[in-house]
Amino acid sequence: MKRVTVQYFAVLRERRGLASETVETSAPTVGVLVGELVSRHRLGLPPSLIRAAVDREFVDDDCPLAGGETVVLVPPVAGG
Repeated sequence: MKRVTVQYFAVLRERRGLASETVETSAPTVGVLVGELVSRHRLGLPPSLIRAAVDREFVDDDCPLAGGETVVLVPPVAGG
């Protein structure tokens, strides 16, 4: 298991009830981690719509996790 810090933004923060947390995971990639978190916390969005950044850089779902990273989850944004 590895530890990562997860930061939630916008509607994800509201649904989770937290701005950030440290989680233990065996997820090999960011995409798997996002899927785990969506399911575990019932975030109500498909993982494919959530953008993830690792240590301040947006990454693809296949980005590997080593542990110790900060993963930021950003929902789709609408504006006008």
